[in-house]
Amino acid sequence: MMGRSVHEDKADQNKDYIRKRIGVIKKQTEVYLTNRLLRGQVDEVLTLKDGTMAPLDYKFAKWEDKLYETYQTQLYCYAWLIAENYGVKVNKGFLVYTRSKNYLLEVPISEEDIKKVVQAAGAIEGILKGNALPPATKVKTRCAHCTYRNVCPQ
Repeated sequence: MMGRSVHEDKADQNKDYIRKRIGVIKKQTEVYLTNRLLRGQVDEVLTLKDGTMAPLDYKFAKWEDKLYETYQTQLYCYAWLIAENYGVKVNKGFLVYTRSKNYLLEVPISEEDIKKVVQAAGAIEGILKGNALPPATKVKTRCAHCTYRNVCPQ
């Protein structure tokens, strides 16, 4: 029990140290944000010394020298939500891999990254409003993971 308590205290101290190291001046936790096309709950919305903001997301995972596209896209979505709701620039996001001693990964976020997410959300909205299927892929192996595979005429 004592060892567990020491470990928990150390983890809390490390989290504060991480925030100081990356220049955090304000932290908001479990922030629910929405816009016209998207909604999500950000683990932490950070305000940085340079006046920008950044999402921080905890992953119950090990860092294995690879940033998965799903994690990256999630940060881009959070960046879009933060930029729209706070009217502040978002240049980067952070992932904390809790199963790797709270390994902190900084992920750059460009305006182009956010534009791609906005375009994808718009395309999804078009599919939903038009009640239409997206065009079939030429690569049939992708069909195995497609949401529309049971209703696709291809």
